Amino acid sequence: MFDKIEIFRMSQGLAKHAAARQSTIAQNVANADTPGYQARDIASFAETYETKTDGGGMLATRAKHIGAPVGSHSASSPETIIRQGATSPNGNSVSLESEMMAAAEAKSDHNLALAVYNSSMNIMRASIGRR
Repeated sequence: MFDKIEIFRMSQGLAKHAAARQSTIAQNVANADTPGYQARDIASFAETYETKTDGGGMLATRAKHIGAPVGSHSASSPETIIRQGATSPNGNSVSLESEMMAAAEAKSDHNLALAVYNSSMNIMRASIGRR
């Protein structure tokens, strides 16, 4: 029922994006000493969300929708990108300081998603007369 309301879908998407970003950051930290490893990140949620809703055409939200590619509006995994930065002599570009900052941003995004979801639920409860 609540998955059809856009604010809930957006907050769920932001939470999934934050989780995927934390996973990518963890992989970067795990490979901090791997020679030749390039630090990775994922596209920002704003870019991902904009690309899924732009175009003005029909969006496929279910597998049986006609006229739009399947999964064009589903919560697919965001695009992985190579993070630019200085490399060490062994070719590794992971900076633990940058990873710590990125992890803090991802945690902040996840907290925002939870706050939006919680506030939306409180509004829904108030609208039906329950608190």
